[in-house]
Amino acid sequence: MKKGKILSGMRPTGALHLGNYFGALENWVKLQDDYDCYFFVADWHALTTGYEDTSEVKNNINDIIIDWISAGLDPEKCVIFLQSSIKEHAELHLLFSMTTPLSWLYRCPTYKDQLNQIKDRNITTYGFLGYPCLQAADILMYKAEYVPVGEDQLPHLELTREIARRFNNLFEEVFPEPQAILTKAKVLPGTDGRKMSKSYGNTIALSDSPEVIGKKVSTMITDPARIKKDDPGHPDICTVFAFHKVFNEEEIPQIEEDCKGGKIGCVQCKKRLAQKMTEHLEPIYERRQKLLEKPGVVKEILHNGNENAKKVASKTMEEVRKAMKIDFM
Repeated sequence: MKKGKILSGMRPTGALHLGNYFGALENWVKLQDDYDCYFFVADWHALTTGYEDTSEVKNNINDIIIDWISAGLDPEKCVIFLQSSIKEHAELHLLFSMTTPLSWLYRCPTYKDQLNQIKDRNITTYGFLGYPCLQAADILMYKAEYVPVGEDQLPHLELTREIARRFNNLFEEVFPEPQAILTKAKVLPGTDGRKMSKSYGNTIALSDSPEVIGKKVSTMITDPARIKKDDPGHPDICTVFAFHKVFNEEEIPQIEEDCKGGKIGCVQCKKRLAQKMTEHLEPIYERRQKLLEKPGVVKEILHNGNENAKKVASKTMEEVRKAMKIDFM
């Protein structure tokens, strides 16, 4: 017996990296066994900040599905679909945009933050301001009871709950108010010690081969105070040690002691990390290589998932139109 319905999605903005994996995808794989899960590629959401250049969206959609399946998502256990293939999302977004006060959208933390951070693109558009209405449509379309989020995303989910509450009060009780499943994500820095981000060029991708992983680990920033191998180190400020905490947990006490005592050099420490990372990630990489040998697999997965999602979305929109008394036909 499933515990309830879950919905979550990712924007197709390029190859998934370890931050994406440990931040969300690893948790999705666990949730699919216990919940009725709907996972979607949020290609319309990708347009909110990337509408001027859509040349890579199609390839990115293909890559993200392969990453998901390689990481362990099973189309037999969950529904995997493409947002833009379910046109009902656009209809519900439009209807929510009619009932959502502007003040709710302006107070969204991400709106203010990204306006300040993204200076190289024109995002002063309705699409960007109104994306919480689309996000609410994504979640509420499937009457999801739970949404896996990090603590920083709680304000976004609360806005979805407010949109659902307002609709139910104005018309009829159609939508549940989804609850958060807080994701305790493992935090990994980029190879240069900053936040792992494609824009910084400091990521390790799920699709990286063992050889590429080894090369990237060898370039990781370590304790700048360590000049010689036997200099005492400060593991708490070392990027390599941060990765050991995730991939080599059982050896952490010994590595910390050896580093602080100058008993292990950075080169040796990196080699040990690369070995542990390869052991952990190689099954994902091997599954990916097998999937790449089946060129039609992504299209088949999306076709089946879209069909399943479409059935639910069509039923929900019938209820919405009836509640709003706009079912004219």
